[in-house]
Amino acid sequence: MQGFLSSSSNQTARDFNQETRENYANPKTCLFHVLFKAAALAFYILSAIFFSSFVIIFVVTVFLAALDFWVVKNVSGRILVGLRWWNEINEQGESVWKFECLDQESLARMNKKDSWLFWWTLYLNAVAWIILGIFSLIRFQADYLLVIGVCLTLSIANIVGFTKCRKDAKKQIQQFASQTIASKLSSTLQSAFSLV
Repeated sequence: MQGFLSSSSNQTARDFNQETRENYANPKTCLFHVLFKAAALAFYILSAIFFSSFVIIFVVTVFLAALDFWVVKNVSGRILVGLRWWNEINEQGESVWKFECLDQESLARMNKKDSWLFWWTLYLNAVAWIILGIFSLIRFQADYLLVIGVCLTLSIANIVGFTKCRKDAKKQIQQFASQTIASKLSSTLQSAFSLV
């Protein structure tokens, strides 16, 4: 009886360890997705303690926010949620949004925890910059509002880009599903009529 319980508990422990290892499909990408956001916010918040130069605070914070923007737009968005966006100016001088997404099967296989982390940190980052902006307004620090404005603009650009990309991906999936159903229905009807 005791041997049965211990082998069962060993199996449970192995299952638990396997589940915890399988939490995130791309842990390194998740780390860097969060790291640059946290680095920009932490440097901005802690910079008043270590630096008196506004120029250093501005340059380093905006540099970290720009790294975050690039990593999210070009790396973690593609790997964690299967989406990528960019904006081009066409020959008529108009701004055109371009979207890429994985096919339906690949999107269905995306890790839910990776996706959850991606979207929540994307939105929470913008909220954190808004809160810091409110504190700067209350303390009448207009120069720090410039730093926050740049970082918030980069964060919102990613939110808008990925939200539009997700809507476009959903529309493509719906069109694919409609076309698949229509082709199956037409082939079924053709085979039914050919038998008659």
